[in-house]
Amino acid sequence: MALPRLSKLFLASALMLATAATQAQIGAAAAVDKERLLNADAERGQWLSYGRTYNEQRFSPLDQINDTNITDLGLAWFVDLPSNQNIESTPLAIDGVLYLTLPWSEVIALDARTGEQLWHYDPQVPGEWNINVCCGLDNRGAAAWNGKIIFGTLDGRLIALDAKTGTEVWSTQSTPDGRYSITGAPRVADGKVFIGSAGGEFDVRGYLDAYDAETGKFLWRFWTVPGDPALGFENEAMEMAAATWKEPGWWDKGPGGTVWDAITYDPQTDLVMFGTGNGAPWDAVERDKGAGDNLFLSSIVAVHADDGSYAWHYQETPWETWDYDTGQQLMVLDLEIDGAQRHVVTQASKNGFFYTLDVATGELLSAKPYTEVNWATGVNMEDGRPFVVPEARYNVTGEVFNLTPGPAGGHAWQPVSYSPKTGLVYIPATTHWSLVGSFDARQQHLQENPDAKQSFTGRLLAWDPVANKEVWRSEEFINPRGGVQVTGGALATAGNIVFHGNLPKQEFVAYRATDGQRLWAFDTKTAVFPGAISYELDGEQYVAIAVGGPVTGGYYAPNGARLLVFKLGGKVVLPDLPEFSERPLAPPPQFAAADVITRGAEVFEQTCAMCHGTGGAARSTFPDLRRAPALHDQALFDAIVLEGVLSAKGMASFREKIVAADTVALRAYLISQAEAALAQQ
Repeated sequence: MALPRLSKLFLASALMLATAATQAQIGAAAAVDKERLLNADAERGQWLSYGRTYNEQRFSPLDQINDTNITDLGLAWFVDLPSNQNIESTPLAIDGVLYLTLPWSEVIALDARTGEQLWHYDPQVPGEWNINVCCGLDNRGAAAWNGKIIFGTLDGRLIALDAKTGTEVWSTQSTPDGRYSITGAPRVADGKVFIGSAGGEFDVRGYLDAYDAETGKFLWRFWTVPGDPALGFENEAMEMAAATWKEPGWWDKGPGGTVWDAITYDPQTDLVMFGTGNGAPWDAVERDKGAGDNLFLSSIVAVHADDGSYAWHYQETPWETWDYDTGQQLMVLDLEIDGAQRHVVTQASKNGFFYTLDVATGELLSAKPYTEVNWATGVNMEDGRPFVVPEARYNVTGEVFNLTPGPAGGHAWQPVSYSPKTGLVYIPATTHWSLVGSFDARQQHLQENPDAKQSFTGRLLAWDPVANKEVWRSEEFINPRGGVQVTGGALATAGNIVFHGNLPKQEFVAYRATDGQRLWAFDTKTAVFPGAISYELDGEQYVAIAVGGPVTGGYYAPNGARLLVFKLGGKVVLPDLPEFSERPLAPPPQFAAADVITRGAEVFEQTCAMCHGTGGAARSTFPDLRRAPALHDQALFDAIVLEGVLSAKGMASFREKIVAADTVALRAYLISQAEAALAQQ
């Protein structure tokens, strides 16, 4: 039951065009070409692509703001954003204009000096498409090319807008039929747009695509998992991968492997590297009883940029069963390792290991845990395979296992940063304990082991990628039980600063890059998830961060979604969020027997928990179902769940997923959860 569309940018300015003065000032908008992208590091004051440069290091060479004057940093301006969903976007800063994507795949352009809105584009994604989205209505960013802003939409379109006016230049349906969506930022190189999709929680087949950046014409596709062998293989790589799927019929189950976020182009080798998702279904035994490696799930894959042909791969988690995708940022570094200069790609993987590979060949150079790990004892450097703890394969043993990292991972999508000045990688790291096993077995385990670890904590961690060791860590961020994120992304600068945000404390913080000393903090009044950027105009350095996430009051409360821009001497005061009274816990009397409530719990976990969280208490920014008025009325409950009366607002009909009898059990279960929560007040 998802987000009601909010009014567009609260402004009376539904204007699509900037003022004549502003347009004259910016001239040719987003005039980004091959040479500018190749030499992006030399343009100190710009942020031309999602990771600033092709190496995705997210390092700003600006140093006007530094560890000696950071206490003078203040808010220069801010803009309220038209959403109450999590904000995960990294803005682009190009020639005096900021381009920011928003939930529901909207895009705005702002004057980088003042925050004046230049244009606002809404692709009108159908609200009912939310049923095809796993983990939120977010969008993480856009790409720029030759006067165009290019981005993907939740319903799978790839769209190019005129950077000056916000009008559509071209649009193409990039996803195949099925429950696909796009939430990640595209990358552009040599006139090609590279994009994948999300959907690994559903029965989809992953891929990476390339399109012509000028026209939107499809160029090539690399599938990440093989299809039905009877239909023939698209290439030799798919034939090779098929040999690692042992049980026939995998092609009818998904089988997953989506490229939902991590894409990195390396101009030195002309390779595109990308991380692939988990399998569909998650359970490896259900997916392939033959215990095959299941390539190219949970792998880093490299293909040739010109035609998409296979170059190499490295699989981090063979026969993956814990939601350890490899969608985390792939960062290219030049390091001295064992006395030799190496051009490497690194990843702080969701599975808890920090990997370093040779960019040209995919050779594994190192793999060490950067957070607490108990599913494996290490990685065999001879064959690259993890030493898996047998008990961790709960679906083989039939026993519950308390897993860390849990499905939320040791690191998720939040951007990592690297400073060439300190030689350190800055990782938003987490420690997540999660019971894995059947629903009944987990419930019994909790009854017998009420003190079983279920914590979710996070921190900013400085990691030496050569010595493969932790150098420093920030204070711990502790999320309330049931949460899925605690840390934001990182930005390192030449001023010996690392900027980082968090959810639990709702703050944006500056740490000294060398030793982690906390130097400055700003109360954002909401969660901070993405990474910041830094840009320069008229000799002044700015730091910009998009904020917005869960707040007290839940789904219907204003969540403080804003773009905040800072500079030295900034004096603007950020207003508090409007007061809001949350719906009370007021469940009707329980009407069902225990077996009906138990059935409702099973239906909820299978169908609803992905969005609505543990016990209906809300995951991220979705409604708390324990407070829903529909708990008092079965007919209203069925109208929402089965008939889809709220489809336009994002809650599609689940008639194909839930039978009518189960909605009664589902309502009974939610009433029981509301009663339990009320008893604890």
